[in-house]
Amino acid sequence: MSFPPAFSFSITAQCPRTRARCGCFHTPHGVVTTPRFMPVGTLATVKGITTSQLGETGAQMVLSNTYHLHLQPGEQIVADAGGLHRFMGWNGPMLTDSGGFQVFSLGDINTINDHGVVFRSPRDGARIELTPERAMEIQMALGADVAMAFDQCPPYPASEADVAAACRRTHSWLERCVSSHTKADQALFGIVQGGCFPHLRRDSAQVVASMGLPGIAVGGVSVGEPAEEMHRIVRQVGALLPEAVPHYLMGVGTLREMAIAVANGFDLFDCVIPTRLGRHGAALVGGERWNLKNARFRHDHTPLDASCPCLACRQHSRAYLHHLIKSEELLGKILLSLHNITQLVRFTSAMGRAIEDGCFAEDFAPWEPESPAAHTW
Repeated sequence: MSFPPAFSFSITAQCPRTRARCGCFHTPHGVVTTPRFMPVGTLATVKGITTSQLGETGAQMVLSNTYHLHLQPGEQIVADAGGLHRFMGWNGPMLTDSGGFQVFSLGDINTINDHGVVFRSPRDGARIELTPERAMEIQMALGADVAMAFDQCPPYPASEADVAAACRRTHSWLERCVSSHTKADQALFGIVQGGCFPHLRRDSAQVVASMGLPGIAVGGVSVGEPAEEMHRIVRQVGALLPEAVPHYLMGVGTLREMAIAVANGFDLFDCVIPTRLGRHGAALVGGERWNLKNARFRHDHTPLDASCPCLACRQHSRAYLHHLIKSEELLGKILLSLHNITQLVRFTSAMGRAIEDGCFAEDFAPWEPESPAAHTW
């Protein structure tokens, strides 16, 4: 595997009974210790959260989205500001998704062929063409530490023929991404597709791994398939990925799914769940989702989670958070979002400590609310 200057990945601990490992991913903007959950800052902001608050959650790497930033404010404005890091005031590592998932979720307004995708902007109806070369150009202008290859993410369910065609296109586009990506201080990750078809997943993993990139992601999961299918894909593909690079499972951020993925060699995760739940008045506590609108919290003056170091748990009670959510106060949504991000970061950090301590297999694989690990994070 070939790492660009200023990038490297080293495995620092491994579980003897599973494929779980701890790692250090070095980037130009700092080190990411894995396993690690990455908050989603789609439009160069994690919704409602300042970068200072974000740092306090324990987050190390933040994800932004090429598609959305291209539409607003435009990559040139970000580049003129000095890149994403300076634009949003985040000094840590960043990753940009290629925008492929967002484009292909707009199936009624796009045209897909081997050259690329043509779609109408949902903002103003303007015609936009996105190709592998254009996706690389935009991501190089945005300047994140990691850029993702432009891929075709088929919907679920899709026929074997359609998924096979998407894989073929994804692999062809990856070659074009590699050829057009020229930013030395940015790492390019490839993406494995294949839907729920084991032979297509196997073939895609082999093709993407053969490119010798400094990181590899698995996409097309958590797109509506049953949880058992996701687990099967994770177990199959995890065993096929090159060990010397970070493994990124895209769009996954639930505790059980992250634990199963870590047990199968995955290192990085992202999901919009923590802030989306926070905006709707829900908190992640002990692996459960609590609706803070519920009347049972009205007179509860204890912390949301006494073990949690977040601002919501340190300074406020369940009753206060219930009051804020019932009153539709913006602060309530912010505090719950902070708490939820902290919970997912803490969970992945705790898995790392368990790997280092040699108890991951007993405590986390797979994780359940009554797991012995429940008291460790």
